[in-house]
Formats: sequence, structure tokens, C-alpha cells
Amino acid sequence: MIYTVTFNPAIDYVVHTGAMALGSVNRLEREEIYFGGKGINVSLVLHELGIKSRALGFLAGFTGDAIESGVARKGIETDFVFLSEGFSRINIKIKSGQETELNGQGPAIGEEALSKLFQKLDRLEDGDVIVLAGSIPSSLPSDIYENILKYLAGKKIRAVVDATNDLLMNVLKYRPFLIKPNNHELGEMFGVTLRSKEEIVAYAAKLKEMGAQNVLVSMAGDGALLLDEYGETHSCGACQGSLKNSVGAGDSMVAGFLAGIETGDYAYALKLGTAAGGATAFSDGLAQRETIEGLLKQLTGK
Repeated sequence: MIYTVTFNPAIDYVVHTGAMALGSVNRLEREEIYFGGKGINVSLVLHELGIKSRALGFLAGFTGDAIESGVARKGIETDFVFLSEGFSRINIKIKSGQETELNGQGPAIGEEALSKLFQKLDRLEDGDVIVLAGSIPSSLPSDIYENILKYLAGKKIRAVVDATNDLLMNVLKYRPFLIKPNNHELGEMFGVTLRSKEEIVAYAAKLKEMGAQNVLVSMAGDGALLLDEYGETHSCGACQGSLKNSVGAGDSMVAGFLAGIETGDYAYALKLGTAAGGATAFSDGLAQRETIEGLLKQLTGK
């Protein structure tokens, strides 16, 4: 089973307008509502690809109820911790020529609620996968990712960590199965600017030396690279399409990779991950199976 953890789920309220006039009433051309957060996004795209997962994390208030029911209606198993106070955040994304975001803060997560999450982690078994993705709410300890992997260290759990800087660097000693920085984040972790594929490969190799088993580096229009656990380097070009959406493409890439790796073919997993990421980038919402399959044909020629 794949478990995804979303510490701060959200309702994304996406509005499309013409030219915005500040201080005046602006009429919407259309609007959409999505239930998400990075881990939930991974679960939703996995579902599109026929892979089961269970979504964990924290919810609160009427918005938390809406998120749980919305995700469940999509066919995702849920096992959230419900908080007694506050409400899950609403993110407002205004698309008016350029994109503007107003992201909510989310509820405070106390020690008792965090303890309940760790109790749910006791259900993970050897061979399961846990996906830790995104930033950490200020009410949680900054080393929460590290604490989770330490807690699971006695089991043969494959951990996927999609984070940056210290959040990522501090978990490498637990040998995560997969990490997914983009090329800019990779450079930031080492205080350098990476200008070539060779430099990106060299610094991705440093992360492997520090403990990561597989390093997947997304490079926007330049495609993606994978340094796999067997010492092989794989590359994949970018999908062709019109960019519509900047939210969830990285989460979709993680989902596609996890679905593809079930074949045991790392080159294929990279291509499926790239296709899934592109399918979200070229859509108003998260990737749909038909779009993923079409982009995968671009990359494989089949």
C-alpha cells in the first residue's frame, strides 16, 4: 500500500477573470474548486493510473469535512486525524493574465493530534510506501519528516520525500527510496547555480552519496533526470503542450514514477512520471489518465 501524508490540506478555489481592477467589483468568468495538498495530489493521480493509496494528514472544521468527502468521492481511501479547533485552509488562486495566489494558513496541530498520526503509521508494513511532500506548518516541529522516518526505520518501508533544503537533507541518513528536487532546488541545497546537465548529474550524485537511493530531478522545459539505485543515469525530454497550470505538476510526477516503478523499469518510470507531470501542467486541474497516456506516447514513440 502507498500512504501519502499531507500536513496542511487545502481547498483550492480557482477563479478566472478578465483584467483585474483593484478596489472595484470584479466579475468571474469561471471558477473551479479542487481538494488537495501535495500528498493528496499524489493520491489522486495514482488513482488515475489505477494504483491504490491511503491519504493521511490533518483536517479541521467544515472545510476539513469537505476535503475528506471530496477526496473519498474520487475513490481515495482516507484516514485523516481530525482536529478539534480551527478549519482546513482555503487557497484562492486568481488567474487574470498572470496567476496570483492567496494561501490560507491552516489549523494549529498539537502534540495529541501528532501522536494520533504516529499511531496510524504503526499500520504500515514491510514493502509499503510512504510519501512525505510539501512544507511543514509552523505548529509542527521542523524535524517532523526526520522523526517519521526514524519512527519507521525498523520496517522495510520505501520512503518518498518531496521537499527542499534542510527538510530534505536531514532525512538522507534514513536512505529514502526516492527524492525529487527540481534543478533550481538542487543547486540551492549546495549553494551553487547549475547551468548544465553534467553539473545537475554531479550534484544529484552527491545526494545519492549522502543516502538517497533514487534521485529524480525535474528540469521544466529541459525534461527530467533520474539517478537510480543501481548506478544508472536516465534522461527524458519534456512533453510538448501549452502550460496552463503550475500547481501539482511535481506531485503528479511523483505519482507517475511510483506507478511506473511497479514494472521494475526505471527508464519507463521516469517517462511515466514526466508524462504525468506534463499532463497536469497542460490542464486546468490534476492530470487525467487519457492525457497522461497521450503524453507518454510522445516520450516512448509507442
